[in-house]
Parts: sequence; C-alpha cells; structure tokens
Amino acid sequence: MADNIRFTLNDELVEIVGVPAMTTLLDWLREHRGLRGTKEGCAEGDCGACTVVLERQGRRDAINSCIVLLGQIDGQSVRTVEGLRGAEGGPHPVQTAMAEADATQCGFCTPGFVMSALAYASSGGTSDPDAIHDALAGNLCRCTGYRPIVEAMTRIAGLAVEPPPAPSPVSPRTASIAFDSAFFAPRSLDELLALRADHPEALLLAGATDLGLLASRARTPPKAVIQLTHVPELTAISSTADKITIGAAATYAAAAPILIEAFPGLRAYLSRLGSSQIRNMGTIGGNVGTASPIGDMPPVLLALEASVTLVSQRGMRELLLDEFFLDYRKTALAPDEIIQSLSMPRLWEGETFHCDKVSKRRDQDISTVAGAYRVRIRNGKIADARLAFGGMAATPRRARAAEAALLKDGFAAAARAIAMDFKPVDDWRGSAAYRLQVAANLLRRLELRLADPRRVLEVEAL
Repeated sequence: MADNIRFTLNDELVEIVGVPAMTTLLDWLREHRGLRGTKEGCAEGDCGACTVVLERQGRRDAINSCIVLLGQIDGQSVRTVEGLRGAEGGPHPVQTAMAEADATQCGFCTPGFVMSALAYASSGGTSDPDAIHDALAGNLCRCTGYRPIVEAMTRIAGLAVEPPPAPSPVSPRTASIAFDSAFFAPRSLDELLALRADHPEALLLAGATDLGLLASRARTPPKAVIQLTHVPELTAISSTADKITIGAAATYAAAAPILIEAFPGLRAYLSRLGSSQIRNMGTIGGNVGTASPIGDMPPVLLALEASVTLVSQRGMRELLLDEFFLDYRKTALAPDEIIQSLSMPRLWEGETFHCDKVSKRRDQDISTVAGAYRVRIRNGKIADARLAFGGMAATPRRARAAEAALLKDGFAAAARAIAMDFKPVDDWRGSAAYRLQVAANLLRRLELRLADPRRVLEVEAL
C-alpha cells in the first residue's frame, strides 16, 4: 500500500491523497491548492518566479518549486508568499520594504523576489551589494526593475524578520516508504541498495535540479525514481587532515563552507554555479552522476584528484574520477550501484588551486568552457600539475598533453598543447576554435596568477 505525502504548508498540516508524487510542487500549489502567488515563468529553475521557502533544521532556504517533486517535500515545511504575516495581520516587513522601495513593477516576479528576500534576511544577510546580487541571481525581473529591488533588499538586510522556523510537526519517517508504487524514499543504505537491485530502471533522485525538468518542462515525469536524500551515508560530510569526503546527496549549500575552506579558489566559482535556489537543492553527486560534459563540478574534481565510492549489495569499490567517465553521458556505474560519496585530498604543501568558468552570461548559465588547475610549486618551479576542462570533449577530461608541456617547457607550450588534448565541437555556446582559444587563454591567466599573487583579484575581474 502506498503512503500519503505529508508536510506543513504555511503552518498548516497537509496530507496529499490521489496526486502523483512526481507532480511538481508548483503545479500542486497552483492547480490543487489554489495558491497562485507562486508563478511559472521558465519551468526549468532559471527565472525564480516560482520561488518558495523550505523551512528546515532551523533555517530558511529559497528553492525553485517548478522542479521540486511532491515526494521530495514529504515531512518538510514549505512557505509561500501567501503564508507571510506581519504584526496584527499587516504586511510582512519584506513585503513592506518591496512596496516602499517601489520594487513591484508589473508584479509577476514579485512573489519570487519576496521569498528570496525572506530567505536572505532570515539567514542574516548583510547590505553588501555583492551578497545581495548573489542572493538575487536566481530571480529575473521582466521589467528590469533591479535597482529598487536591491534597495528593498538593503532595507531588510540584517533585520530579524522572523524567528527561527520551528521543526516540522510531521512525524519523521523511520522506514522506507513508497508513493504511487513508483516514488521510493529509503531511510537506510541497506534499504536503498535493495531498492536499487530490484528497480535498476528507476532514476536516482537527489536534488532534482536536472531530473525535475522531466516533470516540469517536458511534462513526462519518469516512471520510477529512488530518492537518496534520506540516507545518512549519502548526506554526510567529513573532513580529516588529509582529505574531504562529500556524500553524493549532500547539497552544494551544505558542502560549500568546507570546500571553500580547503580550496579558497572555489569561492567565486561556486557563486556562479546555478543560483542559491539551485545550490540549496542540487548535489555534487548528481552533477557527477549525470556525466554532462559541461557540468561545473567534474573539471574541479578531476583537477583535485577526486575519487568516487560506488556501492551495491555486491560490495563497495573506489575509482578515481578519471576512470569513472567513459563516454558522452556514460559512466562506470553498474545498474545496481549508486554513488555513495566523493573524496578529494587536501592541498599539499606548496600546492595551489584555481578554477574558471566561461559562459555566455555570468549568472545562471551553463559553461562554454570550465577549467580547473592544481599546481605544485617547489623551489620556485612547477613540479607537478593537474589540468582539467569541461566543454571541450564528450566527457570532462584532464589535459594530459598540456600538463606534460607545462612541466617541460612552460605555459606557452601548455597553451599550444591544448589542441592535442581536445577536439571540441561547434554548438550555439561556442565554436570549436573559440573553445580551444579560451582554454589556452585560461592557462595564460593561470600563469599570471602564479607569477604575481597580488594580481589574483585583478585577473579574476577580467
């Protein structure tokens, strides 16, 4: 017998009966609940008109309801713009700030901006312009009224607009559950592996920032999915003196602090990986598992000499990420296996790490070329280097010819050797010639960084 989905919506307990678990949260809110303040703009998690807030573990996270599936929010607490309340029934302070700053324009996107602002203020967001722009990167204003919206964000920054959210009153699940006999949500690794063995055709669901498009944009949800995010081993994040291990279902938002602490070069890069809404749901394991040649994290992980832990009922095995990607969208993952975690060694003494993303626009865009570089310097000379690129081949890949040329003859030779490593394709994001030139230029940028560390900020601004 299938379970019913239970969660809290605007402080009210809700139990959903007779609605497929692979319905998007946005569709349910609008069509079944009549809450039409949350809008559909793009149906792919880019425009932010569908933004709602997920209240969990003492914090508020903005998420895209257009690509979140109902099954994912079982046991959670969701707040929409209709759920905002001010003192004595008046408007909420965020709504007041938006109105007083004349930040409403036509109003279509306004509820999404309000909910992103609520999450930002609740997290202790400051009036720093860069932080505000980062918080709003996932929301588009069709009237281009950004100046007053930023002004409203400045007014509510640091304002204690809400007490910390209370824990969801929904009783937590303790065993594997199934919705519609097609949406499985295991609570332990053993349950997950048993389901994977029994349903090898099911798609593995982590953040749904990619898979959710099947239900939203394509309107053809998968026949079966297995949700990973309730399995403790897959959400764990650990750190030792030697390495960092990130569970495959840990979100970017959860993993970012420890990654940036270990690899400071990731700070700017991660701020361009989707939006805060995407980072609050998306996972590194999902980015690796889809094996997209233009995924943002695989080049980084390749340069950092990451390994992937794969597990099934047959046992566990560990592969270097170099060995995991086989061909376009093909990996070494067996039908009965799942990715449990990814590990990467910390930087050794004398090592430095940098990465770059080149895309048609700065925010909310897929890479045309992504590059990542781990370099060891000894006695003023480069003793070792790992260079990896995305967008240059059928899979994310290391530039081994460029690595050899760099160690032997320097950066100019490494830039020339890029053409030996890659034969990119022409597409609407960039021509093959453009990609080769960009990758070569990124190596020259790396040379500037290493030659004069004082110029790092200047180079980043190029």
